[in-house]
Amino acid sequence: MPTATWRNLPADKRSRITEVAMQEFGARGFSAGSLNVIAKQAGIAKGSLFQYFEDKLDLFVAICEAGAVEVEAAVLAGVDPDAPLFDNVRDIVARWLAYYRGHPTHRRIAHATANEIDPAARAAVRRATNAHYDAALQPMVRAAKARGELRADVDEALVLSFLTVVLRHLNSAPFDPAGDVAIPLHDLPDAEVDRWAIAYVDALETAFT
Repeated sequence: MPTATWRNLPADKRSRITEVAMQEFGARGFSAGSLNVIAKQAGIAKGSLFQYFEDKLDLFVAICEAGAVEVEAAVLAGVDPDAPLFDNVRDIVARWLAYYRGHPTHRRIAHATANEIDPAARAAVRRATNAHYDAALQPMVRAAKARGELRADVDEALVLSFLTVVLRHLNSAPFDPAGDVAIPLHDLPDAEVDRWAIAYVDALETAFT
């Protein structure tokens, strides 16, 4: 995990390094991403990166998690935990798509992570980002089950898993020519992508309520 030296850096310097690292890893992935490029573009010595992080993987996980925190804050702000679960999910999906449309760097890093050839790097990022999905979505699913919105035989973990799959699909498929073999989201106008995204949520609501 990042060192105390990293946490004590001025916020603007941390932000600059994070943005440069996201751009490099988003363009080339973890395996091909270059620490030399990151250091040069951030205006620091390469050795400084090893004062901030244990190694290249530690940096990669840290910047991916920082991105997840930003997405979580943007997408979940104002969500009413007492509102019906699938009304909330429709709202989240709309904000999710809007966020990734407006943040190409975050979009690319999400794509790079999903397609990373190094399984250890891919798993490390998944563990870190899964914790944010779980923290954000699980309380809503649990509350919905307690209110009787979900069928008694429905496993909360199954609902959470499907919601996560849908969100991950929607931060990649609309922006990737090969992202969806059945519904060509990449080729559709935004309004049509939005319609299909809500259709996914409607299908889950029908299945689980």
